Amino acid sequence: MWIPTEHEKYGVVIASFRGTVPHGLSLEIGDTVQILEKCDGWYRGFALKNPNIKGIFPSNYIHLKNACVKNKGQFEMVIPTEDSVITEMTSTLRDWGTMWKQLYVRNEGDLFHRLWHIMNEILDLRRQVLVGHLTHDRMKDVKRHITARLDWGNEQLGLDLVPRKEYAMVDPDEISITELYRLMEHRHRKKDTPIPASSHHLFVQMKSLMCSNLGEELEVIFSLFDSKENRPISERFFLRLNRNGLPKCPEKPERHCSLFVDLSSSELRKDIYITVHIIRIGRMGAGEKKNACNVQYRRPFGCAVLSIADLLAGDSKDDLILKVYMCNTESDWYQIHENIIKKLNVRYNLTGSNAGLAVSLQLFHGDIEQIRRDYTSMFTHGVSITRKLGFSNIIMPGEMRNDLYITIEKGEFEKGGKSVARNVEVMMHIVDSGGQILKDFISFGSGEPPASKFHSFVLYHNNSPRWAELLKLPIPVDKFRGAHIRFEFRHCSTKEKGEKKLFGFSFVPLMQENGRTLPDGTHELIVHKCEENTNLQDSSRYLKLPFSKGILLGNNHQAIKTTKESFWITSFLCSTKLTQNGDMLDLLKWRAHPDKIAGCLTKLKEIDGSEIVKFLQDTLDTLFGILDENSQKYGSKVFDSLVHIINLLQDSKFHHFKPVMDTYIESHFAGALAYRDLIKVLKWHVDRVTDMEIQEHIHEVLKAQEYIFKYIVQSRRLFSLATGGQNEEEFRCCIQELLMSIRFFLSQESKGASALSQSQAVFLCSFPAVYSELLKLFDVREVANLVHDTLGSLPTIMHVDESLQAVKLQCIGKTVESQLYTNPDSRYILLPVVLHHLHMHLQEQKDLTMCARILSNIFCFIKKNSSEKSVLEEIDVIVNSLLDILLRTILEITSRPQPSGSAMRLQFQDVTGEFVSCLLSLLRQMTDRHYQQLLDRFNTKDELRDFLLQIFTVFRILIRPEMFPKDWTVMRLVANNVIITTVLYLSDALRKNFLNENFDYKIWDSYFYLAVIFINQLCLQLEMFTPSKKKKVLEKYGDMRVTMGCEIFSMWQNLGEHKLHFIPALIGPFLEVTLIPQPDLRNVMIPIFHDMMDWEQRRSGNFKQVEAKLIDKLDSLMSEGKGDETYRELFNSILLKKIERETWRESGVSLIATVTRLMERLLDYRDCMKIGEVDGKKIGCTVSLLNFYKTELNKEEMYIRYIHKLYDLHLKAQNFTEAAYTLLLYDELLEWSDRPLREFLNYPMQTEWQRKEYLHLTIIQNFDRGKCWENGIILCRKIAEQYESYYDYRNLSKMRMMEASLYDKIMDQQRLEPEFFRVGFYGKKFPFFLRNKEFVCRGHDYERLEAFQQRMLNEFPHAIAMQHANQPDETIFQAEAQYLQIYAVTPIPESQEVLQREGIPDNIKSFYKVNHIWRFRYDRPFHKGTKDKENEFKSLWVERTTLILVQSLPGISRWFEVEKREVVEMSPLENAIEVLENKNQQLRTLISQCQTRQMQNINPLTMCLNGVIDAAVNGGVARYQEAFFVKEYILNHPEDGEKITRLRELMLEQAQILEFGLAVHEKFVPQDMRPLHKKLVDQFFVMKSSLGIQEFSACVQASPVHFPNGSPRVCRNSAPASMSPDGARVIPRRSPLSYPAVNRYSSSSLSSQASAEVSNITGQSESSDEVFNMQPSPSTSSLSSTHSASPNVTSSAPSSARASPLLSDKHKHSRENSCLSPRERPCSAIYPIPAEPSQRMLFNHIGDGALPRSDPNLSGPEKAVNTTPSSWSLDSGKEARNMSESGKLMSPPVPPRPTQTASPARHVASVSPSPAGRSPMKGSRQSFTPSPVECHSSGLISNSPVLSGSYSSGISSLSRCSTSETSGFESQGSEQTIPNYSVSEEPMRKESKTPPPYSVYERTLRRPVPLPHSLSIPVTSDPPALPPKPLLARPNNLENSSRRTEQVPRPRPLPRKVSQL
Repeated sequence: MWIPTEHEKYGVVIASFRGTVPHGLSLEIGDTVQILEKCDGWYRGFALKNPNIKGIFPSNYIHLKNACVKNKGQFEMVIPTEDSVITEMTSTLRDWGTMWKQLYVRNEGDLFHRLWHIMNEILDLRRQVLVGHLTHDRMKDVKRHITARLDWGNEQLGLDLVPRKEYAMVDPDEISITELYRLMEHRHRKKDTPIPASSHHLFVQMKSLMCSNLGEELEVIFSLFDSKENRPISERFFLRLNRNGLPKCPEKPERHCSLFVDLSSSELRKDIYITVHIIRIGRMGAGEKKNACNVQYRRPFGCAVLSIADLLAGDSKDDLILKVYMCNTESDWYQIHENIIKKLNVRYNLTGSNAGLAVSLQLFHGDIEQIRRDYTSMFTHGVSITRKLGFSNIIMPGEMRNDLYITIEKGEFEKGGKSVARNVEVMMHIVDSGGQILKDFISFGSGEPPASKFHSFVLYHNNSPRWAELLKLPIPVDKFRGAHIRFEFRHCSTKEKGEKKLFGFSFVPLMQENGRTLPDGTHELIVHKCEENTNLQDSSRYLKLPFSKGILLGNNHQAIKTTKESFWITSFLCSTKLTQNGDMLDLLKWRAHPDKIAGCLTKLKEIDGSEIVKFLQDTLDTLFGILDENSQKYGSKVFDSLVHIINLLQDSKFHHFKPVMDTYIESHFAGALAYRDLIKVLKWHVDRVTDMEIQEHIHEVLKAQEYIFKYIVQSRRLFSLATGGQNEEEFRCCIQELLMSIRFFLSQESKGASALSQSQAVFLCSFPAVYSELLKLFDVREVANLVHDTLGSLPTIMHVDESLQAVKLQCIGKTVESQLYTNPDSRYILLPVVLHHLHMHLQEQKDLTMCARILSNIFCFIKKNSSEKSVLEEIDVIVNSLLDILLRTILEITSRPQPSGSAMRLQFQDVTGEFVSCLLSLLRQMTDRHYQQLLDRFNTKDELRDFLLQIFTVFRILIRPEMFPKDWTVMRLVANNVIITTVLYLSDALRKNFLNENFDYKIWDSYFYLAVIFINQLCLQLEMFTPSKKKKVLEKYGDMRVTMGCEIFSMWQNLGEHKLHFIPALIGPFLEVTLIPQPDLRNVMIPIFHDMMDWEQRRSGNFKQVEAKLIDKLDSLMSEGKGDETYRELFNSILLKKIERETWRESGVSLIATVTRLMERLLDYRDCMKIGEVDGKKIGCTVSLLNFYKTELNKEEMYIRYIHKLYDLHLKAQNFTEAAYTLLLYDELLEWSDRPLREFLNYPMQTEWQRKEYLHLTIIQNFDRGKCWENGIILCRKIAEQYESYYDYRNLSKMRMMEASLYDKIMDQQRLEPEFFRVGFYGKKFPFFLRNKEFVCRGHDYERLEAFQQRMLNEFPHAIAMQHANQPDETIFQAEAQYLQIYAVTPIPESQEVLQREGIPDNIKSFYKVNHIWRFRYDRPFHKGTKDKENEFKSLWVERTTLILVQSLPGISRWFEVEKREVVEMSPLENAIEVLENKNQQLRTLISQCQTRQMQNINPLTMCLNGVIDAAVNGGVARYQEAFFVKEYILNHPEDGEKITRLRELMLEQAQILEFGLAVHEKFVPQDMRPLHKKLVDQFFVMKSSLGIQEFSACVQASPVHFPNGSPRVCRNSAPASMSPDGARVIPRRSPLSYPAVNRYSSSSLSSQASAEVSNITGQSESSDEVFNMQPSPSTSSLSSTHSASPNVTSSAPSSARASPLLSDKHKHSRENSCLSPRERPCSAIYPIPAEPSQRMLFNHIGDGALPRSDPNLSGPEKAVNTTPSSWSLDSGKEARNMSESGKLMSPPVPPRPTQTASPARHVASVSPSPAGRSPMKGSRQSFTPSPVECHSSGLISNSPVLSGSYSSGISSLSRCSTSETSGFESQGSEQTIPNYSVSEEPMRKESKTPPPYSVYERTLRRPVPLPHSLSIPVTSDPPALPPKPLLARPNNLENSSRRTEQVPRPRPLPRKVSQL
């Protein structure tokens, strides 16, 4: 039976449990669980990480932990009772674990490893805490380390700042908001702004001395020198170097490393130098030869200096090389460092060019103890400490020092009977009172142990030597008295013996008889002469002698006058025990000299402070002893002396001695009667403040009042203890009188900065310190009243001295911070006066920083949910006094501009933050009663309105992201909780007071705006939080967004008809709210849109405003990353359900559908844009969205924005052609006008003409870069026309040159023809714009099928490539997957005329083959019926699929959707006709090229002839005869009569072409290929005989075939009349023959050994691999199923599929799959030899059976002008736009369509002019001025290529009608008859000349020019708008064609939505 658990509530999983039992709960090791019930060794509960799933688990898998339970029962909450640091550590490490793995994924290796180390450290520290064996101090230290690491990790990972108190996380509910703010601010400041260190330390390490002339040991002495004051500021660091210049004791680091400690910040300046003096130990002269003399002297060597400023830039750890200067003049040695510093180093020599002193220097900052902790290795290895000279800036009590510094300065000596000066050496000893030399008390410097004697260095031949050597004598105090220093002077001989001869001595005692030590300063000592052998051991003999010339006794004057020799030293004592001050000694010994008391007390103020604090306790005892014994006489002087000492401790240098005085007062002070005198004297001073003119003395007194009161209170306590509390009333009266005097003094008003106001300020500064002393004697209420009265007596006017106001506020602040204020009773008394002063300052906006601090302190005492009566009363007082002014203050300071300085800005933010925290604290404490009282306080609605507007504005400010640092989530959540609580209170007031007739738009708008930005805050978006953080927030606050959303909905419903005021203004904000991914919030807010639609419908009968606003905002919001697929579905479903019963349901559904479709595209666009690289998806998605904005929404501004986004994408992907077409879309919207345009995107403010000009030039540049020069020429012409009209000849010239350069590029540069691929996207996982659609894509340069397929699979990594070309079924369409179907397709050029013309270079033709392509073809061969094994041609059919696109390629995208598929089946006969036509055309081309010597190599012609003849001989063409010319076939297919005739014609034509080709071949064939030629001739006669041809004239009733260059061509009109009685051939409408025979490659296959011979003879293969690699087989002569297809049938088949002539049935499937392979050079079994790619041509199918396509004999009337609609729009490329002939450009001519409709065939009329038409035509019509590129010679003007536009739909396509759609003009009579035309046809006939496709004519009476309407100048003056979707369909018959020639007005543009774009 399951029993609820009592104590077993919480545990940790110690072993993973899979939960395989029924109702089992799967658990991982380390999970924490909450236990609900137990039963027989099992628990039931849930894991805390997923509380929604409950289950059972074994109890022995759980380690129970102590926990406390809140809210016992169904919703109980378990809180572990472990240490809060451990809890935080556990949860934090769990969060880090997930993020740590992500660091690895994101390749952030550095942070990954650092975090790993930190996590391990935290785990180790956690173990130490959990063991529980740590001491209290150690535990604190461990917790400090843990929290420091947690904070570091949180900061690195961008997690929240955790507020902590004593290392434990604080609960925001348990402390006031102001305290929370301070904790956060303290941690933030600690993190961001490290406190600048006040002390600094210099680390010096000596490495080596690099010098060439070493060989002697050296001493190196470092010290710090102040060049400004010209004195050393530190002791010396002394080290010895060996003969190699290296430290003598490398194993002892303290001997060559030192730390110069306690440098102040003021000493880190450029005039502080590190000086290095180097002394050598050796012979007198450095260059002396080694002799018998072994005596060594200290001699000067060199000096180096370095400014400490050089180290301030950065702590350099690299070795520095200091230049060492050698001293040339030894007399200057004492100041060599000064001269080097002053740049006077020219007088010194460097030791060498490469010489120098190698040292390592580093600056450390901070407390020395901190340095010891941070750099433990440095101190453990050993480092000597070099101190500053004297005391540091701050003297610490307890510091024990007794150091005497002696500087040996100089001497003046006589020659001593010598001819040269002496070499003087000074030796120093310290001698004690007993005459014994003190051992080891002379320190040369740190780094060297103290010695017993010192030898100075020797200056050569110098009787006035100057040494300036500094020594430290650390003599103990007990040995100081009676000791003296003796200096012995010796002459050092340079002779061989090297003797040192004593010639004199000096001495100086360290202490005088009266106890005074040797005074600081320079002393001139007497040099007492002595003999060389004088014994100085007995010091008593010379101590009686005078020692100094400065203090000679009168009776010794005579003796000294004869002494000319002197010796100077400087002494400086640094001692905490000894004094040099006689006045100090006299004061301390006052009892011995009572008469000197007054003088000593007066002189006390002159004594140095360091002397006083050294003897602080003794001095105080002396003062109070004097006061006790003679208070009447000395009371005032003692008081003044006491004040002086108290104020001395205020100095920062002696600040640390305050605790010494406190200890003295508590423990040693014994003046029980002193309080009377102190009160009396203090009151006397206060009473005379107002009368005194000089206030300096009273200032001193008032500054010292804190300690005066301490002495008073302690004295009174001692008196009470001694007397049992006598005279209590008397004491109280004295204090009351004193305070009354103070109140009177404070209440005096003075204008300006008077002496009185300064005194008041001084008093207020120290007054709060008195409170705690008064509390020792009085009740808290009494003290509070005293303080209240005193503070209340302050003047309230604000025009008094500003400094006084600031001090007054500081006094208030200290009062609030004092112990007195913590008591609730005293707080209630003090609060009114505190608030009164605060209110005054806030009103004046003065001292805001101090006001903020005071307010924060006030609220720190008010905890949350404190229901004590006293607290509620305090809140009442604060609300009434400060709420209004607090709101005003926050508004004021946040509206100010922020200061520029970083320090000022921080202070500004602190002030704002503190005021905000105070406001939040106040609002959180307010209850219903407080709110009610607040609202009742307003007398009028205007007052209430102003208050509500004010508080809503403040709340909006509080919500700003910059209000708190980004990682202060805790603070933000608390603030939001307070805001939403307050808003819920205030919304009632809004409803009650400002609805119906009192409706106020401004206040309601402010409310809704606040609510929206509240919901949109980043810190409330729980979806972005980690699961644990989200859980904590939900448990503590719930989802505040939903609460506020419900409140918005409720308030909206209350508005009623006033809702109309907020439509459409609130649509955007509410839409932003609904895009937040919170289901409850969406469900609440989305219905508001229905309400808006309803009210808008009522008002205006539609909801256009709602629609427009929704669409505008959706784009901007979704591009910011808001919204998702779920939202789209929810929006759709909720609103559709809501409008079901509305009368306007239909229009509502339309709106919802439009918005939903827009969302689909925007979501796709956003998803695509997340990808890093530009790919097809991005571009396709942008095109889809761009189309949608234009066609469905007609949003011009958005349309233009997306045009430029697409343009940028193309540029990034280097799709320059597509980029040009894209920019043309914008260009199309502009006119050549002077209308001003506003600044937009990156365009400046300019006229429309200027912008259009700029666009033209940019587009031309992109067409140039994309090698689409033909389109660039069109635009060059257009802009040149504009320049010409404005007579801007300079620019016109440039444009013409640019145009010429484009022509040159067409002729000179190579262009690659791209491949085209059909791609199908199937399955529901594709984006909407791709899903279940098929596209044709233009490949990149050199990109073949395999590369393209791989690219697509990379773009769609989850897609599956389909391995067949069949149309997929419905299951594929509906699959939850992605399927890609890709195969190559063949383009069908629109403009066949250019491609068929003879003599046009391939460079020009190549453009028309692959540009402006609407239609693409894909052929699939198959056998229908029974397959004839003998002759496969009989059953070989071809399924031809034609894909028609929505826009031509290239265009604004590399791919466009397939709009329509046309599938036709070509019969075997039709297939044969097409194969022959293609081969004939190929032969003609090759022969022509050979004749005109365009061909460098004859091999292509050789191979082509060989392939055709060899295949025919071996049965190729014969197979056709067997298949189609037999009687059986003719009887079974009577409808194919004409086709059979056509096939026969083609075979005969081919024979004639071959005959002519052989003739040409013979002329040009090289000698080594003659045998092959002979073989071809022989085989040709065999072929003719097999075809039954004897003579051509017998079969062909026509004149000889005319080739332009003499090559034969069979005239198609020459067919016998019996075959076509009326000369007209009927071709089935959908016959494949009506399609253009586009053969980009040759179509042939090998059939005999001749091909191998060609290969052997030519030595190379000009065809693809299938040409020569096939083995001959018995069936070679017959065509296999693959090879018998048209060239396009196998255009995409792999070579393997085409390799063998006969394929078995098992290969049929692979043949079908062959369509997925790259497009190869197609082959036919009849004509196996393909042409070179360079000769690939696209030929037009000849539809007219009578005339060849390029026959020059066509009459003029057959060439009619046929205009085509422009396709330059995004989705209406196939639709027409007619243009007027005047002022608009029209397309070039295309063949007209037949007028008859009965014929099922389509005919294609030749567009070649007749010979008569080649000469310039003259007529009644006025002739036009031709283009400069037109040629008037009859030989050059023939057919013009029909411009297929340009790469894309951007430039107008002149004809979408491919040859398969157009039909020939049928001749009704014989071929010689020219039909008559009516007058209406005259303009057409006169336009027989066809100019180049990009020519531009004069505007008047010009023929149509192939320019898009985007480039034309519209006649209308209306501003251009987005062109509406054209309604004209592409014409399919002659009637449409003729109708298009009429002038059709341009559709009137819609009004421009964005007038200044």
